Amino acid sequence: MDLTTTADAAVAALLAHGIDTLYALPGVHNDPLFDSLWRNAERIRTLHARHEQGAAYMALGAALATGRPQAFAVVPGPGLLNASAAILTAYSMNAPVLGLVGQIPDAEIGLGRSHLHEIRDQAGIVARLVDFSARIRAPEQAAPLVAQAIRAMATGRPGPAILECGMDVWARAAALPAVAPPDPPPAPAFDEDALRAAAELLGAAKSPVIFVGGGAFDAADEIAALSAMLQAPVASGFRRGRGVLTSRDPLSVTHPLAHELWREADVVLAVGTRLFFQLRDWGVDDDLKVVHVNADPEEPTRHADPAVALVGDAAPILRRLIDLVPARNRARPSRRAEMEERQAKLRERLSVLQPQLAFLDAIRAALPDDGIFVDEVTQIGFAARLAMPVYAPRTFLSPGYQDNLGWGYATALGAADARRDVPVLSINGDGGFMYTANEIATAMRHRIPLVAVVFADGAFGNVRRIQEESYGNRLIACDLANPDFVKFAESFGASAERARTPAELNAALKRGFARRDVPTVIEVPVGPMPSPWPFIFLPKVRGL
Repeated sequence: MDLTTTADAAVAALLAHGIDTLYALPGVHNDPLFDSLWRNAERIRTLHARHEQGAAYMALGAALATGRPQAFAVVPGPGLLNASAAILTAYSMNAPVLGLVGQIPDAEIGLGRSHLHEIRDQAGIVARLVDFSARIRAPEQAAPLVAQAIRAMATGRPGPAILECGMDVWARAAALPAVAPPDPPPAPAFDEDALRAAAELLGAAKSPVIFVGGGAFDAADEIAALSAMLQAPVASGFRRGRGVLTSRDPLSVTHPLAHELWREADVVLAVGTRLFFQLRDWGVDDDLKVVHVNADPEEPTRHADPAVALVGDAAPILRRLIDLVPARNRARPSRRAEMEERQAKLRERLSVLQPQLAFLDAIRAALPDDGIFVDEVTQIGFAARLAMPVYAPRTFLSPGYQDNLGWGYATALGAADARRDVPVLSINGDGGFMYTANEIATAMRHRIPLVAVVFADGAFGNVRRIQEESYGNRLIACDLANPDFVKFAESFGASAERARTPAELNAALKRGFARRDVPTVIEVPVGPMPSPWPFIFLPKVRGL
């Protein structure tokens, strides 16, 4: 039997689990891994970024856009720390991202001898960022630990995982069997008593509402069926869950209208969501019963005890409810006309958010239904969460509760790389864009056809407005010195132009989406924008 290195075994295990791209930065600690990637280049792509945060964010974007595990590789110490914001974001979004992180020579880990990139207790740092982490210490461990990590990323609370490997261990070799394909996932086990109790509550409900988060993306068909069966509006979370039910259905509602419905609901079906705003800020009382479906067994009781907790993957649980509810379901008139009227009233209330809505209308008109919109922590992004129509799951990517400025451009690159079959749009403020704008070089090197819009107001606009309104106009650390973003992008060889109106933006987007072999940057100069906060931070309406 031929000898196989640890690196070769790890690469073979990635391939066996359907991972055919590694977002990465090379470095001496991972040299044998990259040599293995070179020797396996016909089967696995190595997409190298210009910064470790870019590599990890790209893996995150690819995972969010596809729903499948993705991987990145970085060196230890500063490489890991540079990637840590993306790892933390992946954890907050339950995204299946596997990090391969180098280490100093295995026998010297923990001795504090000042090796290159040595960091005290790297394993301890990693363990606080992910639920599963381990160190590969021999060739025999590589494939089993990759399999264990990927299984852990999809079991219970989904999320990222990290495997460390010493720089000398990558090159060690042993006689190993071929990597076996992964075992099929076990059949889900159901709590039939809890399912029947949930079906009784939902069937008898007078004003049911379904709240969905990122954990419902793979249960869109089931959500649509239950919504129609119960005539229950489907409320997406403020940041996640958009597109689980198409915005063309008047029962699909966003954050402000969800707040109204929370006050009226007698039974809430929560699917793949933490219900953070609802349970913490909007209030609960004895008249509200919550049926909470979540893969994380700790989540349903984190804020308040639900009437029924259903723990596991959303889709199979909801399919059982679809079987059980009809026999218990009361007669229900259509709520279509009512919800159309309420949606129209909400649009009128949101009309004060200009020019945000006009720009979003221009974006939606240019972006195909299956195109992917990658949010950012910016004024246009906040308005998009409230008002932009979304037609399918995984087409509106938003950063979860970390809501970290600067995540957007590199994450969108990963989405655009993994989904080259559809247009991908990254929206940014000038502040957030400069976090990873260097990755235009990566987009050029790997011909990623991402279209990015930079709304440039010369400030951290949200911070500036808060200082103006809440701190007596005492402005500090909020104004920015920017490049000419058109010239900046063109200096990399990217396509770039400036648009000053929604109509000009719409036309520029269409030109950008038509280019499939070069990235595009569109600068949109803007001024101060009205605050979205009155539509986001909403008052308590229950348990007063």
